[in-house]
Amino acid sequence: MCGRFSLTATPDEIAEALPWLIIPEGAQSQPPRYNIAPSQPIAVVPNTGENRLDYFLWGLIPFWAKDPQIAGRLINARGETLAEKASFKAPYKYRRCLILASGFYEWQKQPGSKSKAPHYIRLKSGQPFGFAGLWDRWNAPDGSEILSAAIITTQPNPLVRPIHERMPVILPPSAYETWLDRGEKSPDELDSLLIPYPAKEMEAYPVSTFVNSPGNDGLECIRPVYE
Repeated sequence: MCGRFSLTATPDEIAEALPWLIIPEGAQSQPPRYNIAPSQPIAVVPNTGENRLDYFLWGLIPFWAKDPQIAGRLINARGETLAEKASFKAPYKYRRCLILASGFYEWQKQPGSKSKAPHYIRLKSGQPFGFAGLWDRWNAPDGSEILSAAIITTQPNPLVRPIHERMPVILPPSAYETWLDRGEKSPDELDSLLIPYPAKEMEAYPVSTFVNSPGNDGLECIRPVYE
């Protein structure tokens, strides 16, 4: 699973990587986020046809859910079974999104120990990128609305495999148009996009256990431990 990630890119860097994206004025003042955790706001581009950056809750709340606490169990969606799961099959057809990130964390099991070593994983280019995501709209009994999203995961590439058994789906820019199409899409049209990102374009390195606490959010989260 992907349980933490970062978005440290500036609005200008995001605009350079996604020149078609509309970035609202309020997003211009967002600080860098080094340790984004479930239940927190995440930067999302939903397939509404507006190509506009928004902020949703991390943890999907299906429109039919009776209890919004289900979000804690739906931060990730396995790419191999999206069309089968009640929580994901409708969003997979109709409500897809990009979840913007600069990198993500995975924890590697340590031989002979119960502890796990955190690693930070990103593109070698340092550019921000988009996870493949699903989103939904939930209406609370009091009439309020919650927009939420989940990150799709897949099998790890050779870089991530020694660290963890899953990795988030990172979409190449060439897939954005198809993924963000506001129309209904079938699994046959989308499944081929849910593959591991090329390992040769990525890098990974161990970081401090400082990142283990979701309350810690600073440059130390991504600083290599061998510095």
